[in-house]
Amino acid sequence: MAELFDKRGGFRRLHSFTLATIVQVETLRFCRRFLTFDHREAGSKFYDPKGRQYDQMTQAARSGRQNIIEGSERSATSKDTEMKLTDVARGSLSELRGDYEILILDRNQLPWSVHSPEAKAVNAISLDPASFTDDMVHESAKHALEQRKKYAHWLDADDAVVVANAMLIIIGRALKMLKGQIEAQGKAFEETGGFNERLMAKRIEAREKERSPTPDCPQCGKPMRRRKSAKGDFWGCSTFPECKGTRPA
Repeated sequence: MAELFDKRGGFRRLHSFTLATIVQVETLRFCRRFLTFDHREAGSKFYDPKGRQYDQMTQAARSGRQNIIEGSERSATSKDTEMKLTDVARGSLSELRGDYEILILDRNQLPWSVHSPEAKAVNAISLDPASFTDDMVHESAKHALEQRKKYAHWLDADDAVVVANAMLIIIGRALKMLKGQIEAQGKAFEETGGFNERLMAKRIEAREKERSPTPDCPQCGKPMRRRKSAKGDFWGCSTFPECKGTRPA
């Protein structure tokens, strides 16, 4: 019998979570550096007079990270919810990727080709395993900052287009990881079922244990059933009326 509750949490060890953390922090930083409400800076920065671009980008980045967390925590009782929230994380990061594309196009430039030296260099970066002990929040934050250093050459650039292009690649990588997670979650659901199915199986198992052992019929050897009569309960053969064997209850 499968365990009633799936293991939950564990998101801090996921590379997708590490990348989503980098994406959220760097999106906040990008917006502070390269977006402006001041029309006098419109020539050097992306002009955002209403602040909507800032809000949309930072909220999409937050949603990407936060839904990974919530989906992981909800996995104990709902694989369905875990998959849905992981998919919401993908949707939010996809939206954010679209914003970075527009920021590049607004500068009359194109996103890097996947065959360009810059894109190949960013794509070639590998993340270190997340090895934590007992201080998960502190150590996972430290781990994210350590991994961020690998992208620092591009993320610290003074050119917004360079930063935006690096973010496109980082987000794209996170999206591929989240797609793999959803597929793995679906496979786990197929193999072990959901919480409600396991809850019902556990209840049936408990009821079976509570039941008294069923005796065999003294005449035909078949299982007997508990029956009621005017004189009280008794055991009757399950094949009645073919067999009329009885036992006192």
